[in-house]
Amino acid sequence: MKNWAANLTYSSARIERPRTLAELAGIVAGEPRVRALGSRHSFCDVADTKGVHVQLDLLDDGRPALEVDPATGVASVRAGLRYGEVAADLHARGRALTAMASLPHISVAGAVATGTHGSGDGTRSLAGDVVGLELMTASGAVLTLRRGDADFPGSVVALGALGVVTRVELATVPAFDVRQDVFTGLPWDALFDNLDAVLGSAYSVSIFTSWFEPDVRLVWCKSRVDDGAGAAPALPVELGAAPATRPMHPLPDVDAAACTEQGGVPGPWFERLPHFRLDFTPSLGEELQSEYLLPRAAGADAVRALRALGDRLGPLLLTSEIRTVAGDDLWLSTAPGDSLAFHFTWRQDWPAVRAVLPELEAALLPLGARPHWGKLFTVPVADLPGLYPRFGDFAELAARLDPTGKFRGGYVEALLAP
Repeated sequence: MKNWAANLTYSSARIERPRTLAELAGIVAGEPRVRALGSRHSFCDVADTKGVHVQLDLLDDGRPALEVDPATGVASVRAGLRYGEVAADLHARGRALTAMASLPHISVAGAVATGTHGSGDGTRSLAGDVVGLELMTASGAVLTLRRGDADFPGSVVALGALGVVTRVELATVPAFDVRQDVFTGLPWDALFDNLDAVLGSAYSVSIFTSWFEPDVRLVWCKSRVDDGAGAAPALPVELGAAPATRPMHPLPDVDAAACTEQGGVPGPWFERLPHFRLDFTPSLGEELQSEYLLPRAAGADAVRALRALGDRLGPLLLTSEIRTVAGDDLWLSTAPGDSLAFHFTWRQDWPAVRAVLPELEAALLPLGARPHWGKLFTVPVADLPGLYPRFGDFAELAARLDPTGKFRGGYVEALLAP
């Protein structure tokens, strides 16, 4: 069995798709090694195991797939659902999530466990909106954790190392509309001098480039539309960019039919915040991905450093994206404070990508970069704990909840090795 991009073959002996909590408990308690597997959008072996994989897309825990507390707006969802499914159901109830990832196809539990994020100065990662979760531990018992519990900050972005998450509770807000406006040809000097302003010019902003082009290819602005009113951000045009004259795809010369609607047409939040439509196959599939998150204060230095590497990066890139993420308090979060995310979508040539990643990391790690847990990187696993001040607390929590290492596998096993 392979991951979505087909660059990784999993090591598991088999995959199980339990339909009830009792079935899941029998697998978890009865197998020496178990790992939960989501929508398989990780590009590395963070979710791998030599034991049994469990996939929760068929799991019925005896409760509605999605419930919303009318008093608090908190949504309780089955962990195996995809974000696009959850979002459509929430919108029908008049509620919204504050952020969506580029792809609505990813599972809730998998995205949360790896710190996957959307975009926006005021929006945290998807894990930042988690206020509670239910976790099946090594004995097959279900443990409930909620914000305020001592172990909660270590249990959300947890890489699947604590158990199998069966249900997630998400904070929601009233539903809102969004418009997307795309701009082309922003001069590099304008970005160097106005990076924070450009990234803050709309509710959610993505900047797309291959780093060696003569200008910045796309500035993709998603603006909240309240009471039916809202205009395109003026700043990109003031800085020299031009409004796109047709729908654009993040990858050059690729048809934009799979992308969510652009051109300033207002629509529901869940149909605009992701880059891609739920009913289309996302992106190309034949690609590799890396991502690094840095403190906002390092943004200008990072952009200049990557621009200087453009001749090395550009020939291997399909596209690269810059986004912002608000900070949270989760122990293994890649955005512990307000952060910039530098995302790289590579051609599927791992030897060439592996050769250039050390140069990329040499430029970004001194600036405080943390690699995305589910992407490709060459930072030695032994060096990762040093990037997280609370890693020792996380390791202690993992040892306490899973003393035999049942839920360890892939590089997570090396990460938590004594």
